[in-house]
Amino acid sequence: MAYMMLILEPPGQRAERGVEQGKKVYQQMVDYAGGLKARGVLRAVESLATDARGVRVQVRDGRSRLVDGPFTEAKEMIGGFFLLDVATRAEAVAIASDCPAAAWATIEVREIGPCWD
Repeated sequence: MAYMMLILEPPGQRAERGVEQGKKVYQQMVDYAGGLKARGVLRAVESLATDARGVRVQVRDGRSRLVDGPFTEAKEMIGGFFLLDVATRAEAVAIASDCPAAAWATIEVREIGPCWD
């Protein structure tokens, strides 16, 4: 069964952390991902650039609306994701509990499934 772990960071946290500390926590996440890969439960993983480099797209009544980041109304920024292949929700939650980012961010665990379910 597939689950996604979304890393939800407080906005501005990366700037407050600085480059050296940022590299240190990034390496922790790389090492964590390597462990998941070795266990055979990791399908994909990516870190995302800050929301200041993002854009939101909406199409309403045939008209596109673009909003460039940063998204000041956002309480959290998606900093990255892990796509897992595990047997149960409990296993996905246990993996999320071991994630180093849980110490500075929120880990949201979501089952992969159709939007009508």
